Amino acid sequence: HIAQFGPSSLTLVEKSENYLYELGLKLKEFSSGSIRFSYNCVDITNEGQMDRLFAKEKPQYLFHAAANKHVPLMETNIETAITNNIGGIKVISGLADKHGVDRFILISTDKAVNPVNVMGATKKVCELYIQNMASKSAVSFMTVRFGNVLASNGSVAPLFLRQIENRGPVTVTDKNVKRYFMTIPEAVLLILQAAGMGGRGKLYLLDMGEQVKIIDLAEKMIHMAGFEPYKDIKIEFCGLRPGEKLDEELIGDHETIEPTDHPKVNCVRSLRADYVGIDRLVDDLLELCKKDQSAAYRNILSWINKPAIVSDIRDVTGSKAKIAGL
Repeated sequence: HIAQFGPSSLTLVEKSENYLYELGLKLKEFSSGSIRFSYNCVDITNEGQMDRLFAKEKPQYLFHAAANKHVPLMETNIETAITNNIGGIKVISGLADKHGVDRFILISTDKAVNPVNVMGATKKVCELYIQNMASKSAVSFMTVRFGNVLASNGSVAPLFLRQIENRGPVTVTDKNVKRYFMTIPEAVLLILQAAGMGGRGKLYLLDMGEQVKIIDLAEKMIHMAGFEPYKDIKIEFCGLRPGEKLDEELIGDHETIEPTDHPKVNCVRSLRADYVGIDRLVDDLLELCKKDQSAAYRNILSWINKPAIVSDIRDVTGSKAKIAGL
């Protein structure tokens, strides 16, 4: 989608060489145009290598989507989640500030709201870290938060398709579990809309519509494949996995929603200045997780649930902040 807007260059960073290769194949249709593509197989926590890449490519807009996102897996891989999600945001946001990127857009998740799992807790720290960066940098740091994306890697829809192709059973965690969904094109276009709004220090929330019951999604997909649920293809309930909720939330207990000029993009206003002191927390977490990952996770939850630091500001920079134009 970004390539369709015709940027002068597009720099792609991916730790998995296979994903990077597949992405290159998808972008071949644009290779004959004026866009210069740069494919980089790099771990974002490798600060030296990323620093050299920033110096070489000089990015103007940075979309940070790199993270460990699989909820149950991260419950038993806490050090990995902290190192990649939190350590990654520290490295990349710091380099964005150092190299004078115009806008930095963090891609966040509804699982960062009142988190009950490792992945969500690390993403909440990332949101707070970006707020803190926005309070002291000339870069327009902002966050876009939304729910699940249909057909994305690791999502439930491709799993259901495989199970239906194998004639079942289709596995659903709980008959009452619900999730917010949007398609990949919807998510990408709304992220670009939010990025275009500027808003240094802002946290934007995409309109996800109503939550969808996963059992309804499973039944509909079975019907669309030409089968009868429960008759031709069984549906089995396997129970919630570690770290999973029955349903998700889009805003936290100390957050409110304000409209923007776009009907599908809202702005989340925090009533607490939770980002104060986040620098030290992040440094401590990155050291502690090497020795005791469970203690590091407890420290995150303790920080998130600490007594409120009440804030009466609209955003971390004030409403008159100078915003760079697109």
